[in-house]
Amino acid sequence: MNSTAVSEERGRILVVGGYGAVGATVSATLARRFPGRVVVAGRDAARARRSGGVRVDVTDPARFAATLDELGDVTALVLCAPPPDTRVARACLERGVHLVDIGADARLLDGVAALHELAAGSAATAVLSVGVAPGLTNLLARRAHEAVGGAERIDLTVLLGAGERHGPDAVRWTVDGLAAPAAGRALRTTLPGHGRHTAHPFPFSDQHTLSRTLGVQRVTTRLCLDSRPLTSVLFGLRRPARRPAVRDALNAVFRRVHLGGEEFVVRADARRGDRHAALALTGRSQSRVTALVAAHVTGELLTGTLPPGVHHIEQLPALAGLPEALAAHGVTLHRRRGTPGP
Repeated sequence: MNSTAVSEERGRILVVGGYGAVGATVSATLARRFPGRVVVAGRDAARARRSGGVRVDVTDPARFAATLDELGDVTALVLCAPPPDTRVARACLERGVHLVDIGADARLLDGVAALHELAAGSAATAVLSVGVAPGLTNLLARRAHEAVGGAERIDLTVLLGAGERHGPDAVRWTVDGLAAPAAGRALRTTLPGHGRHTAHPFPFSDQHTLSRTLGVQRVTTRLCLDSRPLTSVLFGLRRPARRPAVRDALNAVFRRVHLGGEEFVVRADARRGDRHAALALTGRSQSRVTALVAAHVTGELLTGTLPPGVHHIEQLPALAGLPEALAAHGVTLHRRRGTPGP
């Protein structure tokens, strides 16, 4: 048995950003399953230490690597805070430390994916696209893709509750995405429990990833809010949001104003000729479910069921049943009539 496998039985699990909106639930969930092994980490030393953790700053890769060496017995790292580049991932994989990344930046995900050989050589596993979108959208897309015998086109729709409170990183990512050029057209889609909504193209990383991992040329992800008027207002601001001052104002507003519910829906539609398969998931609190997905993936990783290397979540058969595993947490899988199961 190699040294990494031995450490998996007793090594510590470092949750970076472990006191934030997502990280706190990741930390608590993993602590129940792996008591005494979870270490909360983050840039705010006081908040980290109040949770019995350590200060870690992903914007200082050299210091981050030194902290890994000082701790010495870290077997897995859950990254709930966005780093500026791939050096944090590299530091983990060079040391044989497993990585679970909830990041949604397509450029960074591509950079980490390029470290596959490094990870495989150190017997480390990195799982990318972990969360709701990307994450559950990827898993639904794969099922729908297989149900039609290989999709020519995949449409993903994400409905978020406008009343949910998100962390500052998530709000900033959303505002920056609003300012990005739109690729594709808006589409009206029926979403379980919410009727028909108009969803607008949005730069989620899943569409970028799936075109490569599934070999589907046309993959588009669209976003709407549970409030139709708020959706119209939000996407009416796309052009003004290209100005930094407007983005700053929107960040401030979205952190303070919460109008709507906390339910979310993700739906995947795959089409090949006249064949069509559609699946959807509904749940409450996208941040909470993102954390539950991350905790589940980390648990699977520490059991040794996932192969070394860097993989997106939809590339790992051991994680294909994750939508059903979330049923205990109020997440419901909906199949369009005639769509086969997994």
